[in-house]
Amino acid sequence: MSLCRGCLLLLAAAAFLLGSSSVSSSHSLLYFYTTMWEPNRDLFHFIAVGYVDDQLVGHYDSITRKAVPRVSWIRKVEEDDPHFWEWNTRNALDDERSMKKNLMNLQNLYNRTGGLRTWQYMYGCELAKGAHRAGYEQFAYNGEDYISFDKETLTWTAAVGPAQVTKREWDTDMAHSQFLKAYLEEECVEWLQKFLDYGKESLLRREPPTVTVGRKEDYDGMETLTCRVHGFHPKEIDVTWRKDGKVWNQETFHGGVIPNWDGTYHTWLSVKIHLRDRDRYRCHVEHDSLPEPIDLAWEKPVRRRRVYQACHRVLPSE
Repeated sequence: MSLCRGCLLLLAAAAFLLGSSSVSSSHSLLYFYTTMWEPNRDLFHFIAVGYVDDQLVGHYDSITRKAVPRVSWIRKVEEDDPHFWEWNTRNALDDERSMKKNLMNLQNLYNRTGGLRTWQYMYGCELAKGAHRAGYEQFAYNGEDYISFDKETLTWTAAVGPAQVTKREWDTDMAHSQFLKAYLEEECVEWLQKFLDYGKESLLRREPPTVTVGRKEDYDGMETLTCRVHGFHPKEIDVTWRKDGKVWNQETFHGGVIPNWDGTYHTWLSVKIHLRDRDRYRCHVEHDSLPEPIDLAWEKPVRRRRVYQACHRVLPSE
């Protein structure tokens, strides 16, 4: 089998949704291709999207056959290159044909007939503080990992048995592997830095988190404290429960870092404790926007007494 390894990248930029417990900001560029094919009905559809951090910045599909911007700031690239989106559209048309050919070749390798098939491609890079650079390239077939590239060893890793055929072929092309490594570590990062400059008002802003601690009584003298952190940017944040000043991981449950409608994020972290130990626990939050960490304990709500005013009805004189 021969799969196309030279599929050109689409669109301007993209985000790799990386989870991190570090508060050091990182930024990422990622491209996603998805090819869907149903041979019995001869139906084919191709979608490509680009992200910078968590912002969808560009889109192409096989219906419109046109690469288009999805955020306002990405249009600044047209000031330096007026033909940027035309160039991406041409590349996307080539990628659409290549991805379809790849999927048809996989049908022969898997010896399947009928049914919906998908072939997905993810490619991108990440830049963290300290100039650390990470690169990613991987493929998936029918929703399962198929093969991925290791830029440090210049080899491919097969995730399933059939991918061994692809691995043996791709590992022999050392020139292409060296090209991929150079692209992931140099050219991709250069594009990411350009896009960060175009969208700096949105991508590089600092929004401090709002932190609250809630309480829910359980049973047998136990209760659950939940620390909710919301409205922060950038995405990287460190939230821990601390008992007597030390990190406490027992009986803790984590929520994911989820984007809000306004581009900020929210998350939560709960811990199950004994009622008698409540005052020993603090929610500890570190974030790039904070001059110093936040340490917050649960506080009993203050009850306010209602003040009633008597309303005197004045009757008219007879």
